[in-house]
Amino acid sequence: MLKTLRQAQVPPSALSVLITPLPAVIAAGKPAAAQPPRLSHHSQTTTHPASVMKLFTTYAGLSLLGPQHVWQNRVYADGPVRDGVLQGNLVVRGSGDPKLVVERLQELLVQVRAAGVREVRGDIVLDRSVFDLRERSEPFDDEPLRPYNVGPDGLLLNFKAVVYKFTPDAASGLVQVRFEPPLAGFSAPKQLPLSQAPCSDWRRQLQADFSQPQQVRFAGRYPASCGEREWPVAYPEPEAYAPRVMQAMWLGVGGQLTGQVRYGARPASARLLLEAPSLPLSEIIQDINKFSNNVMAQQLYLTLSSELGAPGRFEASRLRLSQWWRQGFAGHDEPVLDNGSGLSRSERSTAQALTALLQAAHASPHARHFMDSLAIAGVDGTAARLKDRSPQSPVIGNAWLKTGSLRDVASVAGYVQGQSGQRYTLVAVLHHPNAQQARAALDQLLEWTVRDTASPPKAQQSDRINHGSLRSSR
Repeated sequence: MLKTLRQAQVPPSALSVLITPLPAVIAAGKPAAAQPPRLSHHSQTTTHPASVMKLFTTYAGLSLLGPQHVWQNRVYADGPVRDGVLQGNLVVRGSGDPKLVVERLQELLVQVRAAGVREVRGDIVLDRSVFDLRERSEPFDDEPLRPYNVGPDGLLLNFKAVVYKFTPDAASGLVQVRFEPPLAGFSAPKQLPLSQAPCSDWRRQLQADFSQPQQVRFAGRYPASCGEREWPVAYPEPEAYAPRVMQAMWLGVGGQLTGQVRYGARPASARLLLEAPSLPLSEIIQDINKFSNNVMAQQLYLTLSSELGAPGRFEASRLRLSQWWRQGFAGHDEPVLDNGSGLSRSERSTAQALTALLQAAHASPHARHFMDSLAIAGVDGTAARLKDRSPQSPVIGNAWLKTGSLRDVASVAGYVQGQSGQRYTLVAVLHHPNAQQARAALDQLLEWTVRDTASPPKAQQSDRINHGSLRSSR
């Protein structure tokens, strides 16, 4: 590991790590006394762990809301319905549902038809007042069309993204282009010429132009060697996205509309037409942690305050999570959260605080749901690539992880099953401009943790790495 750090020109001081045995569970389901760490290095140094911060949001969600929590999306009729015609507005009130994707939105609109509304002689009003959000003053980075940059919304539809699907047809020399979801007034090329170029950097080869949000252009070619591919792109005009999707999908299920689709608030006179619950929180957090979905994490974070009755605000959610932390983790450094996703310049924690969270989650009634939300090393989610980097790694299938990555951060945290039968919590954060070049060092720490059948090194009570022990145990 030290050699890997040297090769990447990353000093050991840029690494925070804490590897600790999980206590055995004794009578009455209580954990035994905590054991000393197997390895500790700068574990109380405050650092930015990137997406690993989602562990605080998801475990707080399980603790405060419960694994069966659902978001209730509601549809109201503001006017009488006669012979399938609503004489007034149809109001769709968002709940902050983190995963109201195309299939579930279509199901909701089919339910509206089944409830007796086929024509709206008025407007479709989108009410997203469950959250009180200010526009981001500046973009997080210079990649505004990357889906990870999509902002939260009280009525978040399909992550505000358009997914372009490319299917090459060698016989015709063309690639078929489709997009999802449908958007009113939107167009994109249906075909493009194929090329014999290598598949590397295929998106750049398409020469996409998204400057006109309603008319996307591709001036390049698609490499035949790529096979079928998908390209998710954040919609360039996020405020226009939900109205355009709602209009297209309402017409797509056979509905009729006299007016327009617009944002607004539910009038007191509107009557409830139907409720459509979200997926349960236990499933939502799997997308958040396994696939590191930033906007879903922010939706959950805002829900920590919105479910108390007032509109959800980042400030109020910070306060609630802070209170939760102080009640359950007294004596441990409090994490600093901004939007709950790790996609922030200001979020901070220590390896010691993350370890305290992992150990508490493992001993809690929600342990199974929390562990199921983590990516299995070499198998799924963001940890699947471990198998590509090291096909014979003993870590494959023996670690449940949340990974993190920013321009100057590489991190991992979760549970590791040692070959001795002992299970460990592991937190490791590299914070350095060359962190991505040194990510292999994190893989090596995972392997070292799994290979614990030899005599383990003495617990590192001092906050420094025992270099000799690390080398001899690999």
